[in-house]
Amino acid sequence: MKARALVAWNVRRIRVDRGVPQEQLAYDAGIDRSYMSGLERQSANPTIDLLDRIAETLGVHLSELFIQPPKGATSPKTLPKGRKPIRPRRKKK
Repeated sequence: MKARALVAWNVRRIRVDRGVPQEQLAYDAGIDRSYMSGLERQSANPTIDLLDRIAETLGVHLSELFIQPPKGATSPKTLPKGRKPIRPRRKKK
């Protein structure tokens, strides 16, 4: 796995495990939400200083962002949508 993909996988894994929305992590780390999204999609190339801030915000050591996933590991799931409450569907008559 390439370094950018490895970082993206681990940031998302840690963020989802802790239940932190992408927007909140970006805000707490002092970066734009769209940049955080790009980082997780592997289209952004973060600096080591930025990775250090993200690791600190997540409460992990920087080396945690470079851990190889086990073979056959599935990519981390997304958090449920949080902007709008889920409403039950109306029954058709």
